[in-house]
Amino acid sequence: MRKVDELFERYGESHRNKLNEAIHWICVPLITWSGVAALWAASPAASYVAVGLAIAFYAWLSPALAVGMLVVLATMLASVGLVGGHLLTIAAVVFVVAWIGQFVGHIVEGKKPSFFEDVKFLLVGPAWLLHFIYRRIGIRY
Repeated sequence: MRKVDELFERYGESHRNKLNEAIHWICVPLITWSGVAALWAASPAASYVAVGLAIAFYAWLSPALAVGMLVVLATMLASVGLVGGHLLTIAAVVFVVAWIGQFVGHIVEGKKPSFFEDVKFLLVGPAWLLHFIYRRIGIRY
């Protein structure tokens, strides 16, 4: 089994409940955006470095997923410039609210979040969502 499939399978084990999955479709992108935004507020260079490192991880998993995640993360980077003032405050509020949502989803699921097992699942989560989009439109990852 490919590493990417193994990680998606392990991640999916704690994301079987439909409500938890729906919450993840909302909260995972928001958490990702808030991380990008907070880094941007601290230092745009830091956000570019973090995105570059994330893309390297995704390329290790799957070049096709890396391309998709590059589009997603580049879109998020472009959007932070539109926010204007108070970016760090907005990012912090989005981060906290989205994590509350995530934990509510996992309470409903009855399983702890995957990143408690392995921190790399913080990066796997957004790609896990993208792989469903890829499957639906027929892109092999």
